[in-house]
Amino acid sequence: MPTTPAVPAAVTAVPRRLRLVCALAAALVVGVMVVVAVLLTSSSTGVVSFGLADQVAVAGLGVFVGAGVLLVGASRVDADAAGVRVRNVLVRHELPWSAVGAVRFDRHSSWASLELTNGDEVSLLAVQAADRERALDAVEGLRALLAAHRAAQPAPPPLLYDD
Repeated sequence: MPTTPAVPAAVTAVPRRLRLVCALAAALVVGVMVVVAVLLTSSSTGVVSFGLADQVAVAGLGVFVGAGVLLVGASRVDADAAGVRVRNVLVRHELPWSAVGAVRFDRHSSWASLELTNGDEVSLLAVQAADRERALDAVEGLRALLAAHRAAQPAPPPLLYDD
């Protein structure tokens, strides 16, 4: 007889590999832009003249783009008995378990998602397929928390003409 998995007190998921890739990409972008800024010496081509302000602007643009790349890897999922909190790239969701219908992680999906009871879907960008076992552990933990919430809820009263 299969045993039901233990319900974790809390589940936390972050995209480990995506964070590493984003950090490397951000470092590369900043490095390239700083090199371009340094090599953009004070000169005039006859039409356009480059100065110190241009060098600072190019380096600042590199830092700005690098920060945007890092933001992609900042997604996170935190869940406990009270509900689930999702932070994707720019959007945050705080959902009670009563609003969650299912935790989905299809075979060929890049990330997991929450199906809500109102028919909407919330992507969990922190639970990436590239993280393999960590992603599966997070999905199993989320499903266990959802099942524990459902088990603790009283049965709904029967409908008036329920057979």
